[in-house]
Amino acid sequence: MSHKIITIFIALVWFINGAICKLLNYVPRHQKIVARILGEQHAGLFTIFIGAAEIIMAFWIISGRYIQLNCWTQIIIIAIMNILEFFMASDLLLWKRFNLVFAFLFILLIYFNGIYKA
Repeated sequence: MSHKIITIFIALVWFINGAICKLLNYVPRHQKIVARILGEQHAGLFTIFIGAAEIIMAFWIISGRYIQLNCWTQIIIIAIMNILEFFMASDLLLWKRFNLVFAFLFILLIYFNGIYKA
């Protein structure tokens, strides 16, 4: 696959997770995960904030600006988020603890598409 197609795919992952799963709440499990990690009281607000941040990330990816900073930002966010979910909310994840494998593969895709190639 070409660099451009992979970049669009990565941006779509962020956009879909932000807009559809979190802002539109089509996947309520996401808010349950946020509640488990950040607390029940403001889980709805935090979920909206996270969803908006994911949409911003998608647009940053598509912009092509500061590619290496963008890739490292994605890698750090994905790693932290998935480690927290692994230990605090793995029962709520789509693939349970196996989610960590998919996160690692996504990190590798981001690394090789943006950093290694740059």
